[in-house]
Amino acid sequence: MNLYKYVSDKINEKLGFEVNLESPRNREFGDFATNAAMVMAKKAGKNPCELAGDIVDKLRELDFVADASIAGPGFINIKINDDFIWKNAIAPTPIKNEKPQIIDLDYGAYNVAKSLHIGHLRTSIVGDTFNRIARFLGHKTISYNHMGDWGRSMGIVIAWIKRLHPDWPFFSDNFDPNADYSSYAMPVEELDTYYPAGAALAKSDPEFMELAQKITADLQKGHPGYNALYNVFMPISLASMDNTIKQLNILPFDRNLGEKNAALYEEPVEKILRDRNLLQESDGAEIVVVKKDTDNAPMPPVMFHKSRGATPYDATDIMALYYRKITDNPDKVVYFTDSRQKLHFEQLFRVAELIDLFPIENLEHIGYGTINGADGKPFKTRDGNAAGLNDIIDMVRDAARARVQESGKTLDDETIDEIALAALKFNDLMHDLRSDYVFEPNSVTSFEGRTGPYILYTAVRLNSILNKVNDVDIKAETEYNMDVDERNLLVQIMDFERTIMTAFDKRATDIIANYAYDLCQLINTFYHNCPIMRDDVDDTTRAGRLHIVQIARDTLACAIDLMGLKIPSEM
Repeated sequence: MNLYKYVSDKINEKLGFEVNLESPRNREFGDFATNAAMVMAKKAGKNPCELAGDIVDKLRELDFVADASIAGPGFINIKINDDFIWKNAIAPTPIKNEKPQIIDLDYGAYNVAKSLHIGHLRTSIVGDTFNRIARFLGHKTISYNHMGDWGRSMGIVIAWIKRLHPDWPFFSDNFDPNADYSSYAMPVEELDTYYPAGAALAKSDPEFMELAQKITADLQKGHPGYNALYNVFMPISLASMDNTIKQLNILPFDRNLGEKNAALYEEPVEKILRDRNLLQESDGAEIVVVKKDTDNAPMPPVMFHKSRGATPYDATDIMALYYRKITDNPDKVVYFTDSRQKLHFEQLFRVAELIDLFPIENLEHIGYGTINGADGKPFKTRDGNAAGLNDIIDMVRDAARARVQESGKTLDDETIDEIALAALKFNDLMHDLRSDYVFEPNSVTSFEGRTGPYILYTAVRLNSILNKVNDVDIKAETEYNMDVDERNLLVQIMDFERTIMTAFDKRATDIIANYAYDLCQLINTFYHNCPIMRDDVDDTTRAGRLHIVQIARDTLACAIDLMGLKIPSEM
């Protein structure tokens, strides 16, 4: 149950006004606390302690309140009845969502013919976790990998291939669109080198840049040779993306649709813009002005058509929104990208509002911070380049394997992979996604402290206990005298539903990660202080504690799944 909501609702109903409850970390004095008397007294010009006394008298009449007391100048502490906690903890209720939403989630944004890099780590992990949370709460989500598959980067890749292989048939005036060109497929390791090499040349060679720009425009206009070449390297790139997200245990995207698909809707979007006189000519290009009279900061226009006729990503993002409107008609569209794209999405949302596509409040951009090295600068490899995502995964896997070897344990490769996965993903999720954080492979693989391996170790410990007993041993009585560690653990477990809802409402995945860590601490305190299988433990106590272990395991396993982690069979 959502203990916080239940208690809050009942207290508000009893008092006849809304009270803001807090959940103190130190439960020595109470499970909940409120400064309502102090706030109300100030407004009414009354003595806060006197008003608190009246409130406390009413709270003590509630059957689930064991005690209510006044602290300091009118602060109220509330203790919940042990029997109420036990009976509701051992009989969990399913979460009911009275207002499920349709939510489009855009968190892939991978680039075709370019290997995934460290910049894709947070969008993948955070977006996937939010997707899992939303689905868990009963919302219908549609996840998008909005790929960079139609812009200038494609022109650069094709121009570079033309430079390497000018005799390939894709560049011939006598190109045969019906021939089989599968033999021209290249290894992904080779494909990944094309864009970096071409982009570097484009910076120093104006002629090459000119060629890349022309190829981009021709590709988008349907050039048969370029499109055939595109269709050769596209599946190679998709397979590479799929391999990486599988290693990260990311849910498969519902739709791998990028700029190319969005561009199919250029005509209806352009018609809407023209009908509303929103397209303006500017140096041969066409733009949409989104600046308002009330803007104090600069607000550049949105580019819809480049002077060469190519379609920029600003325009395809509008078209993608149009596609999602006519296909999904979602209640919300949420984008997870680098926070440096804040201006782009503000421009996009303004265009959507101008053409009555979506109300601006239905569009959200969640911008995340950067992953930095020990020097505080964006994390790079030793050679100074941006780290590839596969390199990061391998780095953490090697650190996890070294950590296990140092401990003297022998674990199989699958378990090492699961530990590395938890180390990498939990370290990302536990930070406020809007903030930067420092990434250090050796520290994230520690089995102690606020780390993914610590979370997994706790889950493995609980499973180990339950694997030794039968279901009949876990059947607890409806009445049970809890000690303080048992009680604290159950109260934390009963805060799980509120935690998930808060993480969803605040778009803050760190809330679930840090809840899991706090839960693990309480589980391990309970484990050390409350013996279960020892001979001197009576049957009633053993059954009660085994039931607590089962409830704790189920809650922790759910939190672990929401983070996209996997629990090993041993550690």
